[in-house]
Amino acid sequence: MAAAVLLAAGLRAARRAVTAAGPRGTQVQGAASLTNGNEVAKAQKAAPGGAAPTIFSRILDRSLPADILYEDPQCLVFRDVAPQAPVHFLVIPKKPIPRISQAEEEDQQLLGHLLLVAKKIAQIEGLQDGYRLVINDGKLGAQSVYHLHIHVLGGRQLQWPPG
Repeated sequence: MAAAVLLAAGLRAARRAVTAAGPRGTQVQGAASLTNGNEVAKAQKAAPGGAAPTIFSRILDRSLPADILYEDPQCLVFRDVAPQAPVHFLVIPKKPIPRISQAEEEDQQLLGHLLLVAKKIAQIEGLQDGYRLVINDGKLGAQSVYHLHIHVLGGRQLQWPPG
């Protein structure tokens, strides 16, 4: 157990050092640069339910690389390519649910699982003092990728109100 904690702390320190040095080559590139990182503008242009695969479905099928932190049969966790906090990762279901508002009763267990995985990875990432979970829904909610995802942000004092 102690070895795992030391390993996790070492990995966090290494990731912060790499982040300070510049962009990581193993992350997905391109999505953040669509509109210079402006999520509202990206949300206005996003297609809710287009025929093309989303960036997240491409990460899931490994046709796009990502800095993956965790994976199990139900979900995948990876670092955000345009982090808004020192720690910023995404938790996505493998089942393609476009929006939280389109989740069904049958998704109840999956949605709970996503939250518990977010908690688990937040602990591993050293966010014991707190963090924020964000789910954007639809154009007015600034959703820019129509594949349900939970943003987990932490590592600094977050402000309120968020938007």
